[in-house]
Amino acid sequence: MSLLGFAKWLAETQWSIALHESLWVYPLVESTHVWALALFFGFATVLDLRLLSLALTQVPVSEVAKRLLPWTIAGFIVMIVTGALLFYAIPVRTYQSIFFRVKVFLLIVAGINVWVFHSTIWLRVAEWDRDPVTPKRARFAGAASLVLWVCIIFAGRMIAYNWFDCDRQPQPPIVNWAAGCVVEPE
Repeated sequence: MSLLGFAKWLAETQWSIALHESLWVYPLVESTHVWALALFFGFATVLDLRLLSLALTQVPVSEVAKRLLPWTIAGFIVMIVTGALLFYAIPVRTYQSIFFRVKVFLLIVAGINVWVFHSTIWLRVAEWDRDPVTPKRARFAGAASLVLWVCIIFAGRMIAYNWFDCDRQPQPPIVNWAAGCVVEPE
C-alpha cells in the first residue's frame, strides 16, 4: 500500500471522519496544538538565545537547560500528539500538502540538529557552561534551531491554505510532483 493509499484508507475510518466533522473536538485539538507549540517554542527560544550568547549570559547553560527542558519536552510531546491527531482528521489533504511535506522535512532536520548537539558539544558542557560566549558549535546549533523552528511554524501555518491543493488543476507539473498529486491524463 502506498502512503497516499494509506492516507485514503485513514480518511475513511469512522474516527477520522468524526474528528474532522466534530464541532468542538477538532478546534480543541487544533488550539491545543498551537498552545503546545507556543510553550515549546517559547522555552526553546530562551535556551537557543543562551546558546547564542544573546540572553542570560551570566547563568550557566546547564542551569538554563535544567529549568527549561522539562517544559520544552512536555510542549513537544503534546505538540506531536495533537499534530498526529490533526493529520488523522484530514489525512489525504494534509499528505498532499507541499507545506506539510516541507514541515516534515524541517522537523527531521531539526531533530538531527538536536541529536548532533546533544551527542557532541553538549557532552563537554562543563568546559564552557559558565562562559558568557558559548563555543561556535553551540552558537551554530542555537541559530539553526531558531531558523528551523521559525520555518516549521511558517510551513505548518501554510498547511491551512489551498494554494496548491491537488483538486485545483491544472497546476505546473513541479507542483503536482511536490504535492504527490495523482492527475488523470485528459
